[in-house]
Amino acid sequence: MIEPHAPAPPGTAPPPRSGAGQARLPVRPATGRFLVLTGVFVCAACGLVYELELVALASYLIGDSITQASVVLSVMVFAMGIGSLLAKRLRCRAAAGFGAVEALLALIGGCSAMALYAVFAWTGDWGGAWANGSSYLLVAFSLAIGLLIGAEVPLLMELIQRVRRQDAGGAVADLFAADYVGALAGGLAFPFLLLPLLGQLTATLITGTVNAIAGAALVLGLFRQDLTRRGRWLLVVANLLVLALLASAAVLVDDFERSARHAMYGRDVRVAMHTDVQDVVLTGGTDGSRLDLYLDGRLRVSGSDERRYHEALVHPAMNGPHARVLVLGGGDGLAVREVLRHRGVRRVDVVELDTEFVELARTDPALSALNGHAYEDPRVRVVAADAFGWLRQAPRNAYDVVVSDLPDPENTSSTKLYSQEFYGLARAVLGDGGRLVVHAGPVAARPRAFWTVDATVRAAGLRTVPYSVGGRDSYAAGGSRVPHDWGYVLAARTRPYLGDGAAEGAPRVPSLQAGVRAMERTRLEGLPPSTLVHPRYADYGDYAEYAD
Repeated sequence: MIEPHAPAPPGTAPPPRSGAGQARLPVRPATGRFLVLTGVFVCAACGLVYELELVALASYLIGDSITQASVVLSVMVFAMGIGSLLAKRLRCRAAAGFGAVEALLALIGGCSAMALYAVFAWTGDWGGAWANGSSYLLVAFSLAIGLLIGAEVPLLMELIQRVRRQDAGGAVADLFAADYVGALAGGLAFPFLLLPLLGQLTATLITGTVNAIAGAALVLGLFRQDLTRRGRWLLVVANLLVLALLASAAVLVDDFERSARHAMYGRDVRVAMHTDVQDVVLTGGTDGSRLDLYLDGRLRVSGSDERRYHEALVHPAMNGPHARVLVLGGGDGLAVREVLRHRGVRRVDVVELDTEFVELARTDPALSALNGHAYEDPRVRVVAADAFGWLRQAPRNAYDVVVSDLPDPENTSSTKLYSQEFYGLARAVLGDGGRLVVHAGPVAARPRAFWTVDATVRAAGLRTVPYSVGGRDSYAAGGSRVPHDWGYVLAARTRPYLGDGAAEGAPRVPSLQAGVRAMERTRLEGLPPSTLVHPRYADYGDYAEYAD
């Protein structure tokens, strides 16, 4: 008969496993424990930076930030669980395993942004199996980084117990406290420090460097006695190689970004700038060449046919009183140019979040010539603000015309600018007989999204007249196709009159009635409106169009 074991007295630590006694440390156990928790803090911060970098870069390159964030986070969390299970086999060699994991994580995480950007730039127009190359690589990096981050936890748990054995609950609490605080630090450092100061590529490389140094320092400085002489040398060489690769990439990152930019936009890049809001690239515009404007990698303005787009956007809404005009977005000044062609305009307020972009439109010789030096007109006033927040504070009944020339609803921030709440705020600032015009995307390529905009405007209490005009097919950076039509929604409290731009001093806009008839054949009835809490727009990331 097997006698049961007597319970251990309260407070007694469990006996160590074979080969897992207290480590021989070069410092006191209390100091060693502090150093391990510091390493946990740094590694957690680096891990979250990798995570945020993948979400940010994927949203910029692929579009639809909600989908990209969901893919990255769900795949990464799943992989972390798998990584934790796999790392159980390494606990008997926790120090060596942790050193190897951190070196590999620093290499993969640190180079992930450059690799993702390279695939987007050089294979984006290949088509075929490479058409979704960026998406596949995003999943692969999320999986690999998640596996390695997940492997850290059981290894660090083993190392902290090797410093000073304590009850499992206390060790887990200490470990996760340092981990979560480190995640907070990384989460705040990425948008407020790393991204604005270094940019996505350099910030990720620097993070990988910090990750490699922290992992190697912890293992070689504190647990070197747990490694054989050969193991120590292998870890040193591996980390030196990782640091050399990251340092070389950091030195060459400007040349790399320039080459990638040329691959996407061609060799005629005149201006490439990172504002606080977006990436802005201007190509051409000199020696008679066509001026093209790209925002966040997507073609927004083409000098070959932008006038057709902006005339169709602005002039139908100007039939009627138009002394006071509000332009939402339109930082390039091209919609303002068309507004100012009407003699009765007394004031134009432009609400644009990106002030650096406005300054570029004001000072760049080619772009300012294209917009007719609209920002030099004393009737134009620029307000640096988010359009939604500004409308909430705007005076009621203050405008005769509101022109909504905003980005497509492909991410969370722009979806709210196509919501029922947003159009309700726009309705409130319209005076008697005032009109609202909304750029609503291509009708032929995305009829459901277009008619959702129409349904949403009507849900805000306005009557609508949808219309469209045709544009010239072309291609954006990375092979994105510009659709061949542009759709608009003209709205007012009473059914608005869709003229042909025949107001005094305005050009005629031909074929609007033909566009109405052609577009009506695509009408989708019964679509629910899009709201802040229930956005209903599909991904617009497959193409680019003129909406800035």
